[in-house]
Amino acid sequence: LLQNLSQTPVLRELLKEAKIPDTTVKIESPELFMEPQLVKLEQPGPLTLAMHQFLTEMQETKRGVVTPKELFAQVCKKAIRFKGYQQQDSQELLRYLLDGMRAEE
Repeated sequence: LLQNLSQTPVLRELLKEAKIPDTTVKIESPELFMEPQLVKLEQPGPLTLAMHQFLTEMQETKRGVVTPKELFAQVCKKAIRFKGYQQQDSQELLRYLLDGMRAEE
C-alpha cells in the first residue's frame, strides 16, 4: 500500500507543497472541462508531515529498507484500532490515512 502511494507523483508533489505553511496549490483535473482549483493550505499537521517524511525517505533512501515508524505512530493517534499490531485491512488503513490528512487541512 505505502509503496503504491510512494509512486503517486501528484501525492508526492502536493505533500511537498503542503509542507510549506500558508501556501496555495493549483490542482488541475485530467478532464478538460474542469477548471483548475486553487487551494490555500494551512500549517500541515503531524500526520501530513509524517507522510511527507516517509515518502521522501522512500524516494531518496539508498539502504533499500524504510520503516514507517513515525507515520504508523501518527495513524495510531487518529485511529487507535491499529495500535495492537494485529492484522488489519490495507483498504481500511488507506482510508484512515487519507481521511486523517484531510482532517488536518
